[in-house]
Amino acid sequence: MAYWLFKSEPDAWSWDQQVARGAAGEEWNGVRNYQARNNMRAMAVGDLGFFYHSNVGKAVVGIVEVCATSHPDSTTDDPRWDCVDIRAVRPLKRPVTLDEAKAEPRLAKMALVTNTRLSVQPVTEAEWAVICELGGLG
Repeated sequence: MAYWLFKSEPDAWSWDQQVARGAAGEEWNGVRNYQARNNMRAMAVGDLGFFYHSNVGKAVVGIVEVCATSHPDSTTDDPRWDCVDIRAVRPLKRPVTLDEAKAEPRLAKMALVTNTRLSVQPVTEAEWAVICELGGLG
C-alpha cells in the first residue's frame, strides 16, 4: 500500500462534500499538472491519502481511500489528463495545519513542506505515521 496527499480548496471541494459522496467516492478531477497526474497513475485501489484543505485552513483534515485507479478525467476531452476516484474513510480527530507540519522536524522532507504547490503528492510511511499521531489517530 502507498500513501498520498490530495489538496483541495474547501470552497471548491471540501471534506464535508467528500464525506457526503459516501462509499461511491468522487472523481479527483481537474488536475492539470503532469507530476500530480503521474502520482495518480501510480495509485492502486486501497491506497490511502490525506485530504488537505488548501488556501483556507491549510490543514490535513481527513483520510481517504483510492477506490478506482487512474482513468480519463471526465472534465476534459484532452487525453493527457487522468484522475482516480477517492472515498472518505475518517476525519482526523484534530486537523494538522501546514504550520504544525513545517514545525515538526520529522516532516522536514515531506512534499507538503518542501513543495506546497503540488496538488497530489506522495507521503512516506513514516510521514503518514507522524501526521496520524499529530491528528490524534496515533
